[in-house]
Amino acid sequence: MDIRRFDITKSPGPRMSRLVVRGDTVYLCGLTANDPTEDIKGQTRQILDKIDHYLAEAGTDKSKLLQANLWIKNMALFADMNSVWNAWVDPENPPARACVEAGLARPNLLIEIMVTAAR
Repeated sequence: MDIRRFDITKSPGPRMSRLVVRGDTVYLCGLTANDPTEDIKGQTRQILDKIDHYLAEAGTDKSKLLQANLWIKNMALFADMNSVWNAWVDPENPPARACVEAGLARPNLLIEIMVTAAR
């Protein structure tokens, strides 16, 4: 089965593809905010916009999400993050989801989201 990789990181090396499509399954890497100076709501919106972009590039959309993994820096931010997530997610087709508190790669990152979708 054909595997297509998109947006392969260049520096400090080809560490990952941000989007991988295999058959009718779409895998996104863990995405973080471009502007980490924003609060949890702003960072979550930025990431969800990226998810929409990558899903469209793969020929699908959020109504076809299968799974979502969310890593949040502090569970005290959970309700604010969820307010943005709940406004974005397709209410008729929510994915299976996990959300855990975790240390993230940079101290100013508050959330990272990774999703899998069907096409």
